[in-house]
Amino acid sequence: MKGFCPLASGSKGNSIYFGTEQTKILIDAGLSGKAIVQKLSEINVDISDIDAILISHEHTDHIQGVKTLASRYGIPVLANAETAKGIVAALQECPKFKIFATGEPFEFGDLEIHPFTIQHDTLDPVAFTIKTGGLKLGFCTDLGFVTTLVAHQLRACDYLYVEANHQPSMVHASARPMVYKQRVLSRTGHLSNEACGELLTSVYHADLKHVHLAHLSSECNTPEVALNVVQGILSAQGISVEMCVAPQHMISKAIHFTSHSTAHFTTEISETSERL
Repeated sequence: MKGFCPLASGSKGNSIYFGTEQTKILIDAGLSGKAIVQKLSEINVDISDIDAILISHEHTDHIQGVKTLASRYGIPVLANAETAKGIVAALQECPKFKIFATGEPFEFGDLEIHPFTIQHDTLDPVAFTIKTGGLKLGFCTDLGFVTTLVAHQLRACDYLYVEANHQPSMVHASARPMVYKQRVLSRTGHLSNEACGELLTSVYHADLKHVHLAHLSSECNTPEVALNVVQGILSAQGISVEMCVAPQHMISKAIHFTSHSTAHFTTEISETSERL
């Protein structure tokens, strides 16, 4: 398919398919290789068509399938140098890497990818904007704090995939250990619903077409809470934008690119999936 589709989102594994006529990549591969192959088949994409795996950071829920996909299918891994070191240490194997520099845009096929620094408790974590065919898309999760750099990079996006991990009151009320609560709520942890809403308010513009809320906590958030909080913050500023939650255990709603370098939001994957 031409477009992007989150395959899974959350602490049990993260992966997004992104494809054009020329280039097809995965953004992170945090499920097993077998699960990723199966989920790709559900959107009519064959694993042999994947040109690279773009990695945001080395936590297991973002790299679990890298070893299988890289070794069995020969798929190269795009990562910065520190994340590459973390991947090798975690997997005890060295995939074929293509190293990018954090903060420096690079081209891969017909994609212009800009990795930028985010605040998270890993070696050199990044989020991405991707430009292709006149579109700009932002993918930004696993950050504890929205810096001015993050807000700047996510401006003027046509589509956004952003973290709404938790509701702070639910974190405090949970039975999780204090060390977990401190980590999640820290500036190198995860983004709350309120922080997500404030980020979206700051980067909103009239051409923003759709937002996926991503990486929701299974215990300290719910899709209903996340949507209510984020949409409430936007509504208070007179902002309305199409929005959905990217779930953990099933494929998300997909964005399909048209042949005219524009895109439209599709609510039913089964009705609009296509094989290139």
